[in-house]
Amino acid sequence: MAAPVEFYFDFASPYGYFASLEVDGVVAGFGREVEWKPIMIGSAFKASGNLPLVSQPLKGDYARHDWERMARLMGAPYRLPDPFPVPALAPSRAYWWLESKDRGLAKSYARAVYLAYFAENMDISNLEVACALGVPLGIDPDEMAAAVQSAQWKGRLKDETEAAIAKGVFGSPFFRVDGEGFWGADRLWMVRSWLEKGGW
Repeated sequence: MAAPVEFYFDFASPYGYFASLEVDGVVAGFGREVEWKPIMIGSAFKASGNLPLVSQPLKGDYARHDWERMARLMGAPYRLPDPFPVPALAPSRAYWWLESKDRGLAKSYARAVYLAYFAENMDISNLEVACALGVPLGIDPDEMAAAVQSAQWKGRLKDETEAAIAKGVFGSPFFRVDGEGFWGADRLWMVRSWLEKGGW
């Protein structure tokens, strides 16, 4: 099987949320898997000298409008959360813990986290909230809480973030296909074209 497509994201990223709704469908027709890889976007911003979109003059207002517009276009449930953005450490660590045991379950959890934040205005930075989101999936919240607070999974998220930055990842979402990087939810059409043509 051909190499998987890497999907880097932060759970507090609206564009990451929109990409999460489509990336598996885009890639599925080409016999590839998608490896979901949550990272700490703040570390990537620091490495690239960037700031969160909502902190930037003009661009912040545009982004808020664009997120609403994208949601309408895609028919996706969406509302700008309050507070926004939040540090998504708890669900990101939880994801890597789950991924070590069951990649499919980890993806299902990731989707639940995204919907909770961007559709239901739940504070995913809260440990209890992050763990409760796993309960409908059959995940023990106490086990998840222990994992999230353990040095092992704190370290795993840090290592994954550093590895992503070393590969040139600086935003969310960011896709890597056969070593080629594509930044932004609006680059999924390019990802599809790359897969169709085998590169260009």
